[in-house]
Amino acid sequence: MADFTEASGDLSPQYRDHAVAALKSTTEQHQELDILVVGGGVVGAGAALDAVTRGLDVGLVEARDWASGTSSRSSKLIHGGLRYLEMLDFALVNEALKERGLLLTRIAPHLVRPVPFLYPLHQRFIERPYVGAGIALYDAMSVSGSHGRGLPIHKHLSRRATLRAAPSLKQDAMVGSIRYYDGQVDDARMVTNIIRTAAHYGAKVVNRTSVIDFLREGERVVGAKVKDHESGEVYDVRAKQVINATGVWTDDTQALVTDRGQMKVRASKGVHLVVPRDRFQSTVGLILRTEKSVLFVIPWGRHWIIGTTDTDWNLDKAHPAATSADIDYILEHVNKVLVRPLTREDVEGVYAGLRPLLAGESDSTAKLSREHVVAHPVPGLVVVAGGKWTTYRVMGKDAVDEAVRALDERVPESVTETITLLGADGYQAAWNRRGRTSELSGVHVARVEHLLQRYGSMSRHLLAMIAENPELGEPLPGADDYLAAEVVYAVTHEGARHVEDVLTRRTRISIEAWDRGDSAAPVVADLMAGPLGWTPEQRDHEVEVYLARVKAERISQEQPDDATADAERIRVADIVSAN
Repeated sequence: MADFTEASGDLSPQYRDHAVAALKSTTEQHQELDILVVGGGVVGAGAALDAVTRGLDVGLVEARDWASGTSSRSSKLIHGGLRYLEMLDFALVNEALKERGLLLTRIAPHLVRPVPFLYPLHQRFIERPYVGAGIALYDAMSVSGSHGRGLPIHKHLSRRATLRAAPSLKQDAMVGSIRYYDGQVDDARMVTNIIRTAAHYGAKVVNRTSVIDFLREGERVVGAKVKDHESGEVYDVRAKQVINATGVWTDDTQALVTDRGQMKVRASKGVHLVVPRDRFQSTVGLILRTEKSVLFVIPWGRHWIIGTTDTDWNLDKAHPAATSADIDYILEHVNKVLVRPLTREDVEGVYAGLRPLLAGESDSTAKLSREHVVAHPVPGLVVVAGGKWTTYRVMGKDAVDEAVRALDERVPESVTETITLLGADGYQAAWNRRGRTSELSGVHVARVEHLLQRYGSMSRHLLAMIAENPELGEPLPGADDYLAAEVVYAVTHEGARHVEDVLTRRTRISIEAWDRGDSAAPVVADLMAGPLGWTPEQRDHEVEVYLARVKAERISQEQPDDATADAERIRVADIVSAN
């Protein structure tokens, strides 16, 4: 098998070829993997990193792109979940707060950062002590472990102080508030970083490769038959244990092996809107109660993210569609507290994601469990499902713990509490030197800060690219926050294979730009063409498919219900390599 012990974590096209060859070689005698992870979302990425850092031989396959499903369409929060505390789910909140502290202070301080929120109060005498006690408990639980909170403590604010922090709120929208802190992350970037870190430690990770069947010896699963959507090739990958971490696709993947699954997953659709930061004044985010759930107003660079909804979804899992009704619902609820109401014209971007919830007796997805479950439905196959984005590391650990029980050799305990992600080491020093770095590189300090907050100490690689080719220091059309160097880096280091990968996940141009990336698409395709060896025809095909995707999404968001929105969105098929 190809040697991955000195891997760099750079997911270049050449790395992918190398990883594919290594996966194919598992059919040779005594060359099988210890663990094959199916699914390149945050849980699958976490499982692969956990397994490989225990010394196991690990492979991972993802049907589309890293984080292309649920893991790139979240509220982008690392949080304990205040509403779970209200539901008295102390164990879930405690676990999530511990993970929040680890991510902020040790694992990914370059990617996870504090974000302040106001919790508006509406009743003068009863609500403040009740909510205040809950948030005080939230803070206390965050420091009860040995990892610390990494965040400031909460503070009670009067109505006047609340309006100073958020001048655009209606004066009668609250009698006061409580300011508290949680964590924030670019979810897709974090997943890619976890994947790269797993590859750095020797995992063989391949995207655009789906499992079409499982390999069996009697009742035992001994690997998977996979299809490479870039080449069209079908090949076998053998492994001692397979971990199914496919989120909302869990039932579909599990059905390839057995109909005796120990769990069922229900998909809940969550829709978010993106609006410019200047549409209303506030130095903090908001958490608002609705009749069904909670609504977050989240600071996001030069934008606000507002969401989410929580409704059952039984249609296309790859491309859940937001409807006109979803958008109206969010606008209606946020406008209850704003002096100047937001309109459709204020909305830059819209995205919809599916939460994989453990199915129960409840008719409402809002009441289904956010806790995770690990099962071993048949020998050789471990299934992990449910959970929260924040607790991905624990889910990955628990899945690997279950898998290694069936291995003959003794396997070390998980060490991911102590493993920093690529870019974390040296980040604080690089941040402190950002002014000096700007002077030496000739790149504006605001650009240096942008790179540091996306790549951590690895931003030096992008600055080196710009020094070698100054044109890579230019911003992309219609998306001034992002540089051309980031597109090339996405291909040479982050496994991007298509224009869609760059515009929707390596950057967030598809939701942050007014034209949703239409003007950037041709430039992005030109930048990707060289390292990927595209012909002019392939380059044009990539742009055409991306523009068609944006158009289909816009039309779907004008539809009144899920069925008609889904029908419009699925008119455009996923991009497939023209090689």
